[in-house]
Amino acid sequence: MGLINKEPTQIQSALYVVATPIGHRQDISLRALEVLRTVDVIAAEDTRHAKKLLQFYQIDTPLLPLHGHNERRAAQGVLRRLSREEAVALITDAGTPLISDPGHHVVSLVQEANYKVIPIPGACAAIAALSVSGLSADQFIFAGFLPPKKEGRCRALSKFVKETRTIIFYEAPHRIVECLSDCIEVLGVDRQAVIARELTKSFETIRRGELGALTSWVKGDPYQQKGEFVVLLKGADKSDYDESMQKQAERMLQVMLESLPLKQAVSLAAKLSPLDRNRLYSLALKLKS
Repeated sequence: MGLINKEPTQIQSALYVVATPIGHRQDISLRALEVLRTVDVIAAEDTRHAKKLLQFYQIDTPLLPLHGHNERRAAQGVLRRLSREEAVALITDAGTPLISDPGHHVVSLVQEANYKVIPIPGACAAIAALSVSGLSADQFIFAGFLPPKKEGRCRALSKFVKETRTIIFYEAPHRIVECLSDCIEVLGVDRQAVIARELTKSFETIRRGELGALTSWVKGDPYQQKGEFVVLLKGADKSDYDESMQKQAERMLQVMLESLPLKQAVSLAAKLSPLDRNRLYSLALKLKS
């Protein structure tokens, strides 16, 4: 017996924010399929990518591009369609729109113009990874993509030294090794973490362990450096984050003092560490002596 949708969606003039699969094409709801078939147009991050999904489900709704480079212009087109009482769906390449993907400007504009915005929930890589991580899911913080360069990335990570909630972020394959190394530098080699790679796809990998062991595993296997990554970090224990910060600052200063004068090393460390400058200076003097 086939699946029957006993509560058909009543399509009305609105912007429908539709979640699509993050990998496995069958991870899409019946309601999402009905909306995509019925709306007047689908605004898609990448129309070529969207066509493959729509063809798989034999959906021929027209597509229009709405991505990071044209969102402000395309948003005006969405408003015009809504003013004609049309229905528009917004989708991204994978998962839930706006979660580290385009769509914020158009949704905000549509809300301000007092048109309806309706969520059609579904897959999200961050939540999928959290659900199988074994880390606390009661409270968590989602950081999207960290800055691409080391200094900015370490500065962002330093804000999480005292963070007691589970931390989730995405990372690109060509930066995963450097990112994990920076996590060790800032948060410590012993911090519990989870790497979720290629979720719901053929080569899905989910691995949990201490940051040091996970980083060695990824470094030692180039195959594990491919695909799309979700990285999850256990929140800091309130009782020991101060000790952890000091150890990390000592390691950082030790490396810097090998090639930099004391004051310059402290100045640079102050940009990367949450410890105050006076404490860093005392640590540097101790290490130097």
